[in-house]
Amino acid sequence: MRLHLPLLALILALAACDQGPAQPPADLVLPDGARYHGALVEGRLHGEGRLEYGNGAWYQGRFAQGLFDGQGEWHGADGSHYQGGFREGLYHGQGQLDDGQGNEYAGTFENGQLRGKGSFSDADGDRYEGGFENTEFSGQGRFVNADGDVWSGQFSQGALNGPGKYEGRDGSRYEGGFKDWRFAGEGVLTQADGQVYRGQFADGKFAGKGSLRGADGRLQAGTWSNGLLRRDEQGRRLPNPVEVGLLEQGRLLDRALAALPPSTPQVELYALSVGGDGKQSVFLREADYVARLLGQRFGARGVVTLVNNRNHADDRPMATRESLARAVRTLARSSGPEDLVFIYLTSHGSHDHQLVLDMPGIRLDNLPAADLAELLAPLKDRYKVLVISACYSGGFIEPLKDDRTLIMTAARSDRVSFGCSEEADFTYFGQALFANALNATDDLQQAFQQASAEVARREAEDGFDASEPQLWAPPAVLQRWNTLRAGQASRALSADAGHVQEKR
Repeated sequence: MRLHLPLLALILALAACDQGPAQPPADLVLPDGARYHGALVEGRLHGEGRLEYGNGAWYQGRFAQGLFDGQGEWHGADGSHYQGGFREGLYHGQGQLDDGQGNEYAGTFENGQLRGKGSFSDADGDRYEGGFENTEFSGQGRFVNADGDVWSGQFSQGALNGPGKYEGRDGSRYEGGFKDWRFAGEGVLTQADGQVYRGQFADGKFAGKGSLRGADGRLQAGTWSNGLLRRDEQGRRLPNPVEVGLLEQGRLLDRALAALPPSTPQVELYALSVGGDGKQSVFLREADYVARLLGQRFGARGVVTLVNNRNHADDRPMATRESLARAVRTLARSSGPEDLVFIYLTSHGSHDHQLVLDMPGIRLDNLPAADLAELLAPLKDRYKVLVISACYSGGFIEPLKDDRTLIMTAARSDRVSFGCSEEADFTYFGQALFANALNATDDLQQAFQQASAEVARREAEDGFDASEPQLWAPPAVLQRWNTLRAGQASRALSADAGHVQEKR
Protein backbone atom coordinates (compact mmCIF):
# COMPACT_ATOMS: atom_id res chain seq x y z
CA MET A 1 0.00 0.00 0.00
CA ARG A 2 1.45 3.40 -1.00
CA LEU A 3 0.98 5.86 1.85
CA HIS A 4 1.20 9.18 -0.03
CA LEU A 5 0.67 12.28 2.05
CA PRO A 6 -0.88 15.53 0.76
CA LEU A 7 1.13 18.62 -0.16
CA LEU A 8 0.92 21.17 2.61
CA ALA A 9 0.43 24.26 0.46
CA LEU A 10 -1.17 25.98 3.40
CA ILE A 11 2.21 26.02 5.16
CA LEU A 12 3.44 28.60 2.66
CA ALA A 13 1.64 31.24 4.63
CA LEU A 14 3.82 30.33 7.59
CA ALA A 15 7.01 29.98 5.57
CA ALA A 16 6.64 33.33 3.76
CA CYS A 17 9.36 33.62 1.10
CA ASP A 18 12.01 31.65 2.94
CA GLN A 19 11.82 28.14 1.36
CA GLY A 20 15.44 27.06 1.94
CA PRO A 21 16.14 25.95 5.52
CA ALA A 22 13.90 23.49 7.38
CA GLN A 23 10.94 24.94 9.20
CA PRO A 24 10.82 24.49 12.98
CA PRO A 25 8.49 21.73 14.26
CA ALA A 26 4.85 22.73 14.19
CA ASP A 27 1.43 21.23 15.00
CA LEU A 28 -0.83 21.25 11.90
CA VAL A 29 -4.16 19.88 10.72
CA LEU A 30 -3.98 18.56 7.14
CA PRO A 31 -6.83 18.97 4.63
CA ASP A 32 -7.94 15.35 5.23
CA GLY A 33 -8.15 15.97 8.99
CA ALA A 34 -4.89 14.23 9.88
CA ARG A 35 -2.84 15.95 12.57
CA TYR A 36 0.91 16.36 12.11
CA HIS A 37 3.68 17.31 14.48
CA GLY A 38 7.18 17.51 13.11
CA ALA A 39 9.60 19.03 10.66
CA LEU A 40 8.59 20.75 7.38
CA VAL A 41 10.57 21.68 4.27
CA GLU A 42 9.09 23.64 1.35
CA GLY A 43 5.55 22.92 2.40
CA ARG A 44 6.02 19.18 2.74
CA LEU A 45 6.49 16.84 5.68
CA HIS A 46 10.22 16.29 5.78
CA GLY A 47 12.40 14.96 8.61
CA GLU A 48 11.21 13.49 11.90
CA GLY A 49 7.51 13.70 12.60
CA ARG A 50 4.29 12.06 13.72
CA LEU A 51 1.07 11.89 11.72
CA GLU A 52 -2.23 10.89 13.34
CA TYR A 53 -5.41 10.05 11.39
CA GLY A 54 -8.97 10.44 12.55
CA ASN A 55 -9.61 6.68 12.32
CA GLY A 56 -6.90 5.94 14.89
CA ALA A 57 -4.08 5.12 12.49
CA TRP A 58 -0.73 6.82 13.01
CA TYR A 59 2.84 6.97 11.74
CA GLN A 60 5.93 8.14 13.56
CA GLY A 61 9.37 8.38 12.01
CA ARG A 62 11.18 9.89 9.04
CA PHE A 63 9.46 11.74 6.21
CA ALA A 64 10.88 12.86 2.84
CA GLN A 65 9.00 15.01 0.33
CA GLY A 66 5.67 14.32 2.01
CA LEU A 67 6.10 10.51 2.14
CA PHE A 68 7.12 8.02 4.81
CA ASP A 69 10.81 7.55 4.07
CA GLY A 70 13.47 6.14 6.39
CA GLN A 71 12.99 4.42 9.71
CA GLY A 72 9.49 4.59 11.10
CA GLU A 73 6.54 2.91 12.77
CA TRP A 74 3.02 2.50 11.33
CA HIS A 75 -0.15 1.52 13.20
CA GLY A 76 -3.17 0.97 10.96
CA ALA A 77 -6.81 1.38 11.94
CA ASP A 78 -7.28 -2.32 11.09
CA GLY A 79 -4.85 -3.35 13.83
CA SER A 80 -1.88 -3.77 11.51
CA HIS A 81 1.53 -2.69 12.76
CA TYR A 82 4.83 -2.23 10.93
CA GLN A 83 8.17 -1.12 12.27
CA GLY A 84 11.23 -0.73 10.09
CA GLY A 85 12.34 0.96 6.90
CA PHE A 86 10.20 2.93 4.44
CA ARG A 87 10.87 4.37 0.99
CA GLU A 88 8.47 6.64 -0.90
CA GLY A 89 5.57 5.61 1.31
CA LEU A 90 6.15 1.84 1.08
CA TYR A 91 7.72 -0.73 3.39
CA HIS A 92 11.36 -0.93 2.32
CA GLY A 93 14.39 -2.40 4.08
CA GLN A 94 14.48 -4.44 7.25
CA GLY A 95 11.17 -4.52 9.04
CA GLN A 96 8.52 -6.39 11.00
CA LEU A 97 4.86 -6.49 9.99
CA ASP A 98 1.80 -7.65 11.94
CA ASP A 99 -1.18 -7.58 9.57
CA GLY A 100 -3.75 -7.35 12.37
CA GLN A 101 -5.11 -10.81 11.55
CA GLY A 102 -2.56 -12.74 13.61
CA ASN A 103 -0.02 -13.06 10.77
CA GLU A 104 3.48 -11.72 11.43
CA TYR A 105 6.24 -11.18 8.86
CA ALA A 106 9.86 -10.17 9.39
CA GLY A 107 12.72 -9.68 6.97
CA THR A 108 13.71 -7.48 4.06
CA PHE A 109 10.94 -5.53 2.34
CA GLU A 110 11.18 -4.06 -1.14
CA ASN A 111 8.58 -1.66 -2.53
CA GLY A 112 5.99 -2.83 -0.01
CA GLN A 113 6.60 -6.59 -0.40
CA LEU A 114 8.67 -9.05 1.61
CA ARG A 115 11.51 -10.36 -0.58
CA GLY A 116 14.56 -12.47 0.19
CA LYS A 117 15.14 -14.08 3.56
CA GLY A 118 12.41 -13.70 6.12
CA SER A 119 10.07 -15.35 8.58
CA PHE A 120 6.33 -15.82 9.05
CA SER A 121 4.07 -16.95 11.90
CA ASP A 122 0.31 -17.01 12.39
CA ALA A 123 -2.16 -17.11 15.26
CA ASP A 124 -2.58 -20.90 14.93
CA GLY A 125 1.09 -21.49 15.71
CA ASP A 126 2.31 -22.19 12.14
CA ARG A 127 5.85 -20.92 11.39
CA TYR A 128 8.00 -20.44 8.29
CA GLU A 129 11.59 -19.39 7.76
CA GLY A 130 13.21 -19.01 4.37
CA GLY A 131 12.86 -17.17 1.09
CA PHE A 132 10.03 -14.83 0.07
CA GLU A 133 8.86 -13.21 -3.16
CA ASN A 134 6.02 -10.68 -3.09
CA THR A 135 5.33 -11.71 0.54
CA GLU A 136 4.79 -15.36 -0.52
CA PHE A 137 7.00 -18.31 0.42
CA SER A 138 9.57 -18.66 -2.36
CA GLY A 139 12.97 -20.35 -2.52
CA GLN A 140 14.49 -22.59 0.11
CA GLY A 141 12.48 -22.67 3.31
CA ARG A 142 11.12 -24.60 6.26
CA PHE A 143 7.49 -24.62 7.42
CA VAL A 144 6.31 -26.06 10.75
CA ASN A 145 2.60 -26.28 11.52
CA ALA A 146 1.02 -26.01 14.95
CA ASP A 147 0.99 -29.80 15.35
CA GLY A 148 4.76 -30.05 14.80
CA ASP A 149 4.68 -31.45 11.24
CA VAL A 150 7.58 -30.08 9.14
CA TRP A 151 7.84 -29.31 5.39
CA SER A 152 11.20 -28.18 4.00
CA GLY A 153 12.61 -27.66 0.54
CA GLN A 154 11.87 -25.54 -2.52
CA PHE A 155 8.89 -23.20 -2.15
CA SER A 156 7.13 -21.13 -4.81
CA GLN A 157 3.84 -19.23 -4.98
CA GLY A 158 3.34 -19.69 -1.25
CA ALA A 159 3.58 -23.51 -1.18
CA LEU A 160 6.13 -26.32 -1.25
CA ASN A 161 6.59 -26.98 -4.97
CA GLY A 162 9.60 -29.03 -6.07
CA PRO A 163 12.08 -31.22 -4.18
CA GLY A 164 11.59 -31.32 -0.44
CA LYS A 165 11.07 -33.27 2.76
CA TYR A 166 8.19 -33.92 5.12
CA GLU A 167 8.57 -35.01 8.76
CA GLY A 168 5.33 -35.87 10.52
CA ARG A 169 4.90 -35.62 14.24
CA ASP A 170 3.47 -39.15 14.07
CA GLY A 171 6.87 -40.45 12.90
CA SER A 172 6.17 -40.56 9.17
CA ARG A 173 8.88 -39.31 6.78
CA TYR A 174 8.93 -38.38 3.08
CA GLU A 175 11.61 -37.19 0.70
CA GLY A 176 10.94 -36.39 -2.93
CA GLY A 177 8.84 -34.12 -5.11
CA PHE A 178 5.99 -31.85 -3.99
CA LYS A 179 3.21 -29.98 -5.73
CA ASP A 180 1.14 -27.53 -3.70
CA TRP A 181 2.26 -29.16 -0.42
CA ARG A 182 1.35 -32.69 -1.58
CA PHE A 183 3.67 -35.56 -2.51
CA ALA A 184 4.15 -35.55 -6.30
CA GLY A 185 6.58 -37.21 -8.69
CA GLU A 186 9.30 -39.53 -7.42
CA GLY A 187 9.66 -40.01 -3.69
CA VAL A 188 10.12 -42.28 -0.70
CA LEU A 189 7.54 -42.38 2.10
CA THR A 190 8.19 -44.11 5.40
CA GLN A 191 4.92 -44.38 7.28
CA ALA A 192 4.53 -44.33 11.03
CA ASP A 193 3.49 -47.99 11.08
CA GLY A 194 6.77 -49.03 9.40
CA GLN A 195 5.54 -49.37 5.81
CA VAL A 196 7.88 -47.93 3.16
CA TYR A 197 6.76 -46.87 -0.32
CA ARG A 198 9.25 -46.04 -3.09
CA GLY A 199 8.03 -44.75 -6.40
CA GLN A 200 5.71 -42.23 -7.96
CA PHE A 201 3.11 -40.02 -6.30
CA ALA A 202 0.29 -37.75 -7.45
CA ASP A 203 -1.88 -35.51 -5.26
CA GLY A 204 -0.28 -36.99 -2.15
CA LYS A 205 -1.09 -40.63 -3.02
CA PHE A 206 0.72 -43.58 -4.55
CA ALA A 207 0.30 -43.16 -8.32
CA GLY A 208 2.39 -44.77 -11.06
CA LYS A 209 5.22 -47.27 -10.71
CA GLY A 210 6.16 -48.10 -7.14
CA SER A 211 6.64 -50.66 -4.41
CA LEU A 212 5.30 -50.87 -0.86
CA ARG A 213 7.10 -52.95 1.72
CA GLY A 214 5.12 -53.64 4.88
CA ALA A 215 6.47 -53.69 8.39
CA ASP A 216 6.23 -57.49 8.16
CA GLY A 217 8.44 -57.53 5.04
CA ARG A 218 5.60 -58.22 2.60
CA LEU A 219 6.21 -56.52 -0.77
CA GLN A 220 3.59 -55.12 -3.14
CA ALA A 221 4.94 -53.77 -6.41
CA GLY A 222 3.52 -52.63 -9.70
CA THR A 223 1.36 -49.76 -10.91
CA TRP A 224 -0.61 -47.73 -8.39
CA SER A 225 -3.54 -45.34 -8.73
CA ASN A 226 -5.17 -43.21 -6.04
CA GLY A 227 -3.18 -45.04 -3.37
CA LEU A 228 -4.15 -48.55 -4.48
CA LEU A 229 -2.16 -51.20 -6.36
CA ARG A 230 -3.98 -51.63 -9.69
CA ARG A 231 -1.55 -53.81 -11.71
CA ASP A 232 1.24 -56.17 -10.73
CA GLU A 233 4.82 -55.95 -12.00
CA GLN A 234 3.86 -57.89 -15.14
CA GLY A 235 1.09 -55.39 -15.89
CA ARG A 236 -1.78 -57.71 -14.98
CA ARG A 237 -4.86 -56.02 -13.55
CA LEU A 238 -5.45 -56.58 -9.83
CA PRO A 239 -8.78 -56.45 -8.03
CA ASN A 240 -9.49 -53.27 -6.08
CA PRO A 241 -9.38 -54.26 -2.38
CA VAL A 242 -12.05 -51.71 -1.57
CA GLU A 243 -14.36 -53.18 -4.21
CA VAL A 244 -13.65 -56.67 -2.88
CA GLY A 245 -14.42 -55.36 0.58
CA LEU A 246 -17.76 -53.98 -0.58
CA LEU A 247 -18.72 -57.46 -1.75
CA GLU A 248 -17.85 -58.82 1.70
CA GLN A 249 -19.39 -56.10 3.86
CA GLY A 250 -22.93 -57.49 3.97
CA ARG A 251 -21.71 -60.90 5.10
CA LEU A 252 -19.29 -59.42 7.64
CA LEU A 253 -21.96 -57.25 9.23
CA ASP A 254 -24.56 -60.03 9.27
CA ARG A 255 -22.11 -62.35 10.99
CA ALA A 256 -21.18 -59.75 13.63
CA LEU A 257 -24.81 -58.96 14.44
CA ALA A 258 -25.88 -62.61 14.45
CA ALA A 259 -23.31 -63.28 17.17
CA LEU A 260 -25.23 -61.10 19.67
CA PRO A 261 -26.93 -63.43 22.16
CA PRO A 262 -30.44 -62.68 23.45
CA SER A 263 -30.95 -61.18 26.88
CA THR A 264 -31.75 -63.13 30.05
CA PRO A 265 -33.74 -61.93 33.09
CA GLN A 266 -30.52 -60.73 34.73
CA VAL A 267 -29.18 -57.18 34.27
CA GLU A 268 -26.57 -57.46 31.53
CA LEU A 269 -24.26 -55.28 29.48
CA TYR A 270 -24.27 -54.98 25.69
CA ALA A 271 -21.72 -52.90 23.81
CA LEU A 272 -21.03 -51.21 20.48
CA SER A 273 -17.50 -49.92 19.76
CA VAL A 274 -16.89 -47.77 16.66
CA GLY A 275 -13.69 -46.50 15.00
CA GLY A 276 -14.79 -43.89 12.48
CA ASP A 277 -11.82 -42.53 10.51
CA GLY A 278 -10.03 -45.16 8.43
CA LYS A 279 -7.06 -42.97 7.53
CA GLN A 280 -5.45 -43.37 10.97
CA SER A 281 -5.08 -46.73 12.69
CA VAL A 282 -5.30 -45.26 16.20
CA PHE A 283 -9.10 -45.39 15.96
CA LEU A 284 -9.05 -49.08 14.99
CA ARG A 285 -6.74 -49.95 17.87
CA GLU A 286 -8.74 -47.93 20.37
CA ALA A 287 -12.11 -49.32 19.30
CA ASP A 288 -10.75 -52.87 19.52
CA TYR A 289 -9.26 -52.25 22.97
CA VAL A 290 -12.52 -50.86 24.33
CA ALA A 291 -14.44 -53.82 22.90
CA ARG A 292 -12.07 -56.22 24.66
CA LEU A 293 -12.22 -54.26 27.93
CA LEU A 294 -16.01 -54.24 27.97
CA GLY A 295 -16.14 -57.93 27.17
CA GLN A 296 -13.47 -59.12 29.59
CA ARG A 297 -13.36 -56.72 32.55
CA PHE A 298 -16.99 -55.62 32.46
CA GLY A 299 -18.54 -58.89 31.35
CA ALA A 300 -20.48 -57.65 28.32
CA ARG A 301 -22.87 -60.34 27.09
CA GLY A 302 -22.48 -59.17 23.51
CA VAL A 303 -20.13 -56.75 21.75
CA VAL A 304 -20.28 -55.40 18.18
CA THR A 305 -17.25 -53.60 16.72
CA LEU A 306 -17.49 -51.49 13.56
CA VAL A 307 -14.29 -49.96 12.19
CA ASN A 308 -13.04 -48.17 9.11
CA ASN A 309 -9.43 -48.89 8.19
CA ARG A 310 -7.62 -48.88 4.87
CA ASN A 311 -6.14 -52.33 5.56
CA HIS A 312 -9.36 -54.04 6.65
CA ALA A 313 -11.96 -53.31 4.00
CA ASP A 314 -12.52 -57.01 3.32
CA ASP A 315 -12.31 -58.56 6.80
CA ARG A 316 -13.96 -56.13 9.26
CA PRO A 317 -17.49 -54.67 9.18
CA MET A 318 -17.27 -50.98 8.33
CA ALA A 319 -18.59 -48.06 10.36
CA THR A 320 -21.18 -46.32 8.21
CA ARG A 321 -24.42 -44.60 9.10
CA GLU A 322 -26.38 -47.62 7.85
CA SER A 323 -24.21 -50.24 9.60
CA LEU A 324 -24.52 -48.23 12.82
CA ALA A 325 -28.29 -48.06 12.40
CA ARG A 326 -28.51 -51.82 11.85
CA ALA A 327 -26.28 -52.48 14.85
CA VAL A 328 -28.44 -50.25 17.06
CA ARG A 329 -31.64 -51.97 15.93
CA THR A 330 -30.08 -55.38 16.62
CA LEU A 331 -28.94 -54.28 20.07
CA ALA A 332 -32.47 -53.06 20.79
CA ARG A 333 -33.89 -56.48 19.81
CA SER A 334 -31.25 -58.51 21.65
CA SER A 335 -31.18 -56.57 24.92
CA GLY A 336 -33.93 -56.26 27.51
CA PRO A 337 -35.35 -53.18 29.26
CA GLU A 338 -33.39 -54.12 32.39
CA ASP A 339 -30.05 -54.13 30.52
CA LEU A 340 -27.47 -51.42 29.91
CA VAL A 341 -25.93 -50.60 26.51
CA PHE A 342 -22.42 -49.10 26.32
CA ILE A 343 -21.60 -47.26 23.07
CA TYR A 344 -18.12 -45.96 22.27
CA LEU A 345 -17.37 -43.73 19.27
CA THR A 346 -13.79 -42.68 18.46
CA SER A 347 -12.86 -40.60 15.41
CA HIS A 348 -12.17 -37.08 14.28
CA GLY A 349 -14.87 -34.49 14.89
CA SER A 350 -15.78 -31.20 13.22
CA HIS A 351 -16.52 -27.80 14.72
CA ASP A 352 -20.15 -28.13 13.61
CA HIS A 353 -20.41 -31.35 15.64
CA GLN A 354 -20.18 -34.13 13.09
CA LEU A 355 -18.40 -37.41 13.72
CA VAL A 356 -16.11 -38.29 10.81
CA LEU A 357 -16.86 -41.60 9.05
CA ASP A 358 -14.14 -42.10 6.47
CA MET A 359 -12.98 -45.17 4.56
CA PRO A 360 -10.17 -44.48 2.06
CA GLY A 361 -11.45 -45.14 -1.44
CA ILE A 362 -15.13 -44.81 -0.51
CA ARG A 363 -17.19 -41.68 0.00
CA LEU A 364 -19.06 -41.89 3.30
CA ASP A 365 -21.32 -39.33 4.94
CA ASN A 366 -20.29 -38.04 8.35
CA LEU A 367 -22.61 -38.38 11.33
CA PRO A 368 -23.99 -35.10 12.75
CA ALA A 369 -25.07 -35.00 16.39
CA ALA A 370 -28.76 -34.61 15.51
CA ASP A 371 -28.60 -37.62 13.17
CA LEU A 372 -26.91 -39.70 15.86
CA ALA A 373 -29.78 -38.87 18.21
CA GLU A 374 -32.24 -40.08 15.58
CA LEU A 375 -30.17 -43.19 14.88
CA LEU A 376 -30.22 -44.14 18.59
CA ALA A 377 -34.01 -43.86 18.83
CA PRO A 378 -34.55 -47.68 18.93
CA LEU A 379 -32.63 -47.66 22.24
CA LYS A 380 -34.65 -44.84 23.82
CA ASP A 381 -35.99 -47.18 26.54
CA ARG A 382 -32.56 -48.65 27.33
CA TYR A 383 -30.13 -47.34 29.90
CA LYS A 384 -27.09 -46.21 27.94
CA VAL A 385 -23.51 -45.07 28.49
CA LEU A 386 -22.33 -43.11 25.44
CA VAL A 387 -18.66 -42.10 25.23
CA ILE A 388 -17.43 -39.97 22.31
CA SER A 389 -13.72 -39.35 21.78
CA ALA A 390 -13.45 -36.66 19.10
CA CYS A 391 -12.73 -32.97 18.69
CA TYR A 392 -15.69 -30.71 19.61
CA SER A 393 -17.57 -33.77 20.94
CA GLY A 394 -19.15 -31.75 23.75
CA GLY A 395 -21.54 -30.48 21.09
CA PHE A 396 -23.16 -33.94 21.00
CA ILE A 397 -24.46 -33.70 24.57
CA GLU A 398 -27.40 -31.33 24.05
CA PRO A 399 -29.08 -33.27 21.19
CA LEU A 400 -28.53 -36.65 22.91
CA LYS A 401 -29.01 -36.12 26.63
CA ASP A 402 -31.94 -37.61 28.52
CA ASP A 403 -32.48 -39.32 31.87
CA ARG A 404 -31.50 -42.73 30.46
CA THR A 405 -28.30 -41.69 28.65
CA LEU A 406 -25.01 -40.96 30.42
CA ILE A 407 -22.65 -39.09 28.07
CA MET A 408 -18.89 -38.56 28.32
CA THR A 409 -17.05 -36.54 25.69
CA ALA A 410 -13.34 -35.97 25.12
CA ALA A 411 -13.71 -32.21 24.65
CA ARG A 412 -15.89 -29.18 25.14
CA SER A 413 -18.16 -28.23 22.26
CA ASP A 414 -15.66 -25.58 21.10
CA ARG A 415 -12.40 -27.37 21.89
CA VAL A 416 -10.24 -29.92 20.09
CA SER A 417 -8.94 -33.13 21.66
CA PHE A 418 -5.55 -34.73 21.09
CA GLY A 419 -3.70 -37.97 20.38
CA CYS A 420 -4.91 -38.79 16.86
CA SER A 421 -1.77 -40.14 15.20
CA GLU A 422 -1.07 -43.19 13.06
CA GLU A 423 1.39 -44.83 15.42
CA ALA A 424 -0.54 -44.22 18.67
CA ASP A 425 -2.49 -46.95 20.42
CA PHE A 426 -4.87 -44.46 22.05
CA THR A 427 -6.08 -40.89 21.89
CA TYR A 428 -5.34 -38.87 25.03
CA PHE A 429 -8.88 -39.29 26.33
CA GLY A 430 -9.19 -42.94 25.30
CA GLN A 431 -6.02 -43.87 27.14
CA ALA A 432 -6.91 -41.88 30.24
CA LEU A 433 -10.44 -43.28 30.52
CA PHE A 434 -10.21 -46.87 29.30
CA ALA A 435 -6.58 -47.96 29.60
CA ASN A 436 -6.09 -46.25 32.96
CA ALA A 437 -9.16 -45.06 34.90
CA LEU A 438 -11.61 -47.88 34.12
CA ASN A 439 -8.92 -50.44 34.84
CA ALA A 440 -8.57 -48.92 38.31
CA THR A 441 -12.20 -48.25 39.27
CA ASP A 442 -15.74 -49.38 38.40
CA ASP A 443 -17.21 -46.00 39.36
CA LEU A 444 -18.10 -44.12 36.16
CA GLN A 445 -18.02 -40.64 37.69
CA GLN A 446 -14.73 -41.30 39.46
CA ALA A 447 -13.26 -42.75 36.27
CA PHE A 448 -14.29 -39.65 34.33
CA GLN A 449 -12.76 -37.34 36.94
CA GLN A 450 -9.49 -39.29 36.94
CA ALA A 451 -9.38 -39.32 33.13
CA SER A 452 -10.11 -35.59 32.90
CA ALA A 453 -7.32 -34.79 35.33
CA GLU A 454 -4.87 -37.01 33.44
CA VAL A 455 -5.78 -35.42 30.10
CA ALA A 456 -5.39 -31.91 31.56
CA ARG A 457 -1.91 -32.74 32.90
CA ARG A 458 -0.81 -34.23 29.62
CA GLU A 459 -2.10 -31.31 27.56
CA ALA A 460 -0.37 -28.83 29.86
CA GLU A 461 2.91 -30.73 29.55
CA ASP A 462 2.60 -30.68 25.75
CA GLY A 463 1.64 -27.00 25.65
CA PHE A 464 -1.85 -27.61 24.24
CA ASP A 465 -5.02 -25.70 25.06
CA ALA A 466 -7.16 -27.70 27.48
CA SER A 467 -9.79 -29.87 25.77
CA GLU A 468 -11.99 -29.92 28.92
CA PRO A 469 -13.84 -33.28 28.71
CA GLN A 470 -17.56 -33.10 29.51
CA LEU A 471 -19.97 -35.33 31.47
CA TRP A 472 -23.77 -35.70 31.56
CA ALA A 473 -24.57 -38.22 34.31
CA PRO A 474 -28.25 -38.99 35.06
CA PRO A 475 -28.66 -40.70 38.47
CA ALA A 476 -30.81 -43.46 36.96
CA VAL A 477 -28.00 -44.58 34.65
CA LEU A 478 -25.43 -44.52 37.44
CA GLN A 479 -27.76 -46.63 39.56
CA ARG A 480 -28.30 -49.13 36.75
CA TRP A 481 -24.53 -49.38 36.19
CA ASN A 482 -24.01 -50.05 39.90
CA THR A 483 -26.77 -52.68 39.83
CA LEU A 484 -25.10 -54.33 36.84
CA ARG A 485 -21.69 -54.46 38.53
CA ALA A 486 -23.16 -55.70 41.82
CA GLY A 487 -24.99 -58.50 40.02
CA GLN A 488 -21.86 -59.50 38.14
CA ALA A 489 -19.87 -59.55 41.38
CA SER A 490 -22.54 -61.66 43.10
CA ARG A 491 -22.60 -64.18 40.27
CA ALA A 492 -18.80 -64.35 40.30
CA LEU A 493 -18.81 -65.10 44.04
CA SER A 494 -21.47 -67.77 43.58
CA ALA A 495 -19.41 -69.37 40.82
CA ASP A 496 -16.30 -69.36 43.01
CA ALA A 497 -18.25 -70.94 45.88
CA GLY A 498 -19.51 -73.65 43.54
CA HIS A 499 -15.98 -74.46 42.47
CA VAL A 500 -14.92 -74.78 46.11
CA GLN A 501 -17.80 -77.20 46.79
CA GLU A 502 -16.82 -79.31 43.79
CA LYS A 503 -13.25 -79.62 45.08
CA ARG A 504 -14.54 -80.81 48.45
